[in-house]
Amino acid sequence: MATFPARVTLGRSGLAVGPLGVAGGYGVGTRALRTAFDRGVNFFYHGSRRSAGMRAAIRELVAAGRRDELVVELQSYARWPALLKRGLVKGLRELGIDRADVLLLGWYNSPPSARILERVELLRERGLFRHLAVSGHKRPSFVGFAADPRFALFHLRYNAAHAGAEHDVFPHLPGEGRPGIVAYTATRWGTLLKAKNMPPGESPLRARDAYRFALSNPAVDLCMSGPADDAEMDEALAALDAGPLTGEEDVRVRAIGQYVHAHSFRP
Repeated sequence: MATFPARVTLGRSGLAVGPLGVAGGYGVGTRALRTAFDRGVNFFYHGSRRSAGMRAAIRELVAAGRRDELVVELQSYARWPALLKRGLVKGLRELGIDRADVLLLGWYNSPPSARILERVELLRERGLFRHLAVSGHKRPSFVGFAADPRFALFHLRYNAAHAGAEHDVFPHLPGEGRPGIVAYTATRWGTLLKAKNMPPGESPLRARDAYRFALSNPAVDLCMSGPADDAEMDEALAALDAGPLTGEEDVRVRAIGQYVHAHSFRP
């Protein structure tokens, strides 16, 4: 049976990570995060909702001498340089670390301002973070971002209902030295998992298979999970056990995604 690799390289960042990442902002607890880490999940996204569960998990792992095994990402939506710096410094202080591995500039559908990028480089020079990432919802923007060597990672929406990156982004990225690709909203905010949203006669999609869909695309390095509790963390980890989708599974998942997209189901 095909399996996902234990470690992948996040593009030109050179970071070695497990193929499944985890966001702490949806309520998952410290114990589940420690379990995920033991299963090889080392990309911890401490985003705009900075939960106590992830904060405690990172602090415990750092205290246990595991900091070098962790890849910690902090996010900022700030459009003012002073607020960006303040948020980054506060996040580092809360986690008890000196430097983030990744700083994510959130929701840019066009290039960040020169003032933001200048401040970003000053913060990098001060050693407050190592690699810069950017997220957005306007897919063609990522093609332009790819030409800027300051961006090491992209966070982009990719799931069975929103698969447009297969045409708008992935084929247009450079072969050598490309940015790392992080897929998010794999479950389309849960709408791919609800029985009421399924095509007639179709059973609901499992979260496990939504994550597998993203990870089965060779252009995707890492897929984010957003568990709310231990059970949802276990379901995400089940994707690693199941491995890539088979051809038959891919057809089914895409058909469900197309149906959900066509009917504009809301979370």
